[in-house]
Amino acid sequence: MNQRRNLLQGLAAGGLSAWMSELLAADGPPVQQGLRRVQGEVWINGARARPGQLVRGDDTVSTGAGSEAVFVMGDNAHLLRDRGRVSFLGQGAQSVMRVISGKLLSVFGRRRRRILTSTAVIGIRGTGCYIEVQENRVYFCLCYGSADLQPLADPRQARSLITQHHDSPFYIGSDASGPLLRPASVVNHTDAELILLEHAVGREPPFQGESSY
Repeated sequence: MNQRRNLLQGLAAGGLSAWMSELLAADGPPVQQGLRRVQGEVWINGARARPGQLVRGDDTVSTGAGSEAVFVMGDNAHLLRDRGRVSFLGQGAQSVMRVISGKLLSVFGRRRRRILTSTAVIGIRGTGCYIEVQENRVYFCLCYGSADLQPLADPRQARSLITQHHDSPFYIGSDASGPLLRPASVVNHTDAELILLEHAVGREPPFQGESSY
């Protein structure tokens, strides 16, 4: 109990928003499917979304300027920032997520999945990751877990990663005349947000110590 209180106090001191604090403070976190937060303009398949609405395996979620969505799909949770667009294709072992634009922070269960971006195909399992689509490149941080990165411009530059805590962020480029995977720093996502997303599916991230990973 003291550990949980200390965690909440520390996150609040770091600027954690009230809605995050409320979710983390709840007893016995239930896994509630669908949209957990809708801020500003959020659409599912082009129609305005509402809190609690389910996101299914063939849906596209998008956000407008200054908007944000947090949603749960099975044992996965996602935070899509403003001007973002992400599509989901298929179910179960064949599930694919396509990050079309914007910034997306996600946590995933143990099943293997594929992520499609404009510059790479990423295979993941038991992972927390942050993806940011930029002009001519994609930023990818494997916050923890394992991933296989395969640049589209040159699959021979593929790389497998295992990280514990934001160990190896990369920019994945589209110009095959040079290295396609370039080291980057950690930007635009926080441990507090990862804790929030894992809590939404009844887990804790591995950097908190005791973990289901």
